[in-house]
Amino acid sequence: MTKFKNKYRIEPARLKNWDYAKSAAYYITICTANRKHFFGKIENEEMMYSEIGKIVELEWLKTPDIRPDMNIELGEFVVMPNHFHGIVFIGDNEFNGERDGERGGGRDAMHLVSTDDIYTNKFGPQSKNVSSIIRGFKSAVTIHARNINPEFGWQPRFYDRIIRDAKSYEVISKYIINNPKKWFEDAFNKSTTNDIHHPSR
Repeated sequence: MTKFKNKYRIEPARLKNWDYAKSAAYYITICTANRKHFFGKIENEEMMYSEIGKIVELEWLKTPDIRPDMNIELGEFVVMPNHFHGIVFIGDNEFNGERDGERGGGRDAMHLVSTDDIYTNKFGPQSKNVSSIIRGFKSAVTIHARNINPEFGWQPRFYDRIIRDAKSYEVISKYIINNPKKWFEDAFNKSTTNDIHHPSR
């Protein structure tokens, strides 16, 4: 938690005008199209990866190396049968440092505001930010996955939350780690529901 406290600093902003290139910790959820189980299955409370599931893990782990100029680090993540949860840290970099500095310096990342809004592409340029990270990740997975199963696809949008403090970070991390154990209670395991479950704040 030292790195999380001391390294990722931002200045709060109005939610609707939030710049998703800003240095912060983001909790991401991405679902497959129609929540189809492309990534594997749960057995004895453990995730058993399919070939596509292995691709998802590999491509996510590549994220910081592919985008070194964004100062990205990864937190906890989990690949589930039909969705993916992960925490990604965007640190200070050449694309957000000037904007943060113009506001007079940053605050600790654990004092961020929180959002459960569905992230859309309507705010700001879609480059060097959360949307560009997820777009690249999804695209890389899709290219490889369709060589295995041409029917593979993602839901068009993804879901995000800006992690606001240490308590939220710990709760979300625990939720991600325990996701396979909770699979048979998970809303994502019920294809008829449209609700997205987020861990309690």
